[in-house]
Amino acid sequence: MVMASLALVADIGGTNSRLALIAPGSHELVEPRKYANRDFASLADVLAHYIHETDTTPHHACIAVAGPVTGDVVRLTNVDWQFSRQEMRRQFHLSRLHITNDFTALAMAVPHIPQDRIIHVGGGEPVARQPIAVLGPGTGLGVSGLIWSGQHWVPLQGEGGNVSFAPGNAKELELLRYAQRHLDYVRAENFISGSGLGFLHNALAEVEGRQQDALPNEEISRRGVTGECLQCIETLNVFCGMLGSFAGDQALMLGARGGVYIGGGIVPILGDFFFRSPFRSRFEAKGRFTEYVRPIPTYVMLSFTEMALIGAAALLNSLEEPSHVA
Repeated sequence: MVMASLALVADIGGTNSRLALIAPGSHELVEPRKYANRDFASLADVLAHYIHETDTTPHHACIAVAGPVTGDVVRLTNVDWQFSRQEMRRQFHLSRLHITNDFTALAMAVPHIPQDRIIHVGGGEPVARQPIAVLGPGTGLGVSGLIWSGQHWVPLQGEGGNVSFAPGNAKELELLRYAQRHLDYVRAENFISGSGLGFLHNALAEVEGRQQDALPNEEISRRGVTGECLQCIETLNVFCGMLGSFAGDQALMLGARGGVYIGGGIVPILGDFFFRSPFRSRFEAKGRFTEYVRPIPTYVMLSFTEMALIGAAALLNSLEEPSHVA
């Protein structure tokens, strides 16, 4: 395979950056690599390092970023990086550069997910060519979806993780009040994300009137899953319940009878804990619309680390006209 003929795809998250190469028209990843964002000063530095390391000169690229993509200047939400799309295109001599939200890329991967890489978590069977919702907590809370155009899937690009947090019960109302004392605007992402897990853990301690040592997010997850910490178990159960309610809201907004797919870096590592959690019951708790959402299937995607790259490849392959170039 001639390395110079390959295109570049990248998934730039809040914590890590993943890059790979693809052949024209292919979804097969070549030379996939992962880098910690803390080791680089900018996205351009990551790209330059990868291109040097793989000794390639790609002329086309699709880069999925954790943040809104609107004008020429793109600012990532959970890492202090920003860049000009046109300047990056010139710097790396790219004839085609497409920048998209990371969960838009993940949505584009859904039609390509092998069945053994997803786990069905409640509901019935998906309705063919009906809207699909894609969401998940990682460093932040990503949201996207797919709409069938009549000929192909069209991905949605937005910032649904930053909608106002909606409490689902009396305890969550107290958690909202706690958050309002500390934040100017309380987003769903403030609780339903990796960065929000520690915030939720501390908030629960305060509203319940108990002392709680601050714990790293990874430790909260580990202690909750192993069952060695009752407070961590409670934090994860509240977290999963909030995620279920939020996912049900997305299903209602999109009419996602094609299914709701959960990605992100957190849920897959919770394993059986997630399947026993309040996630699905809260997903269905929609009052008179419970019967509407009950048949909608929910899935956990097990191969998130590769899926956004495959989605970026699918998106790049679909951009055939120069008018699509960002």
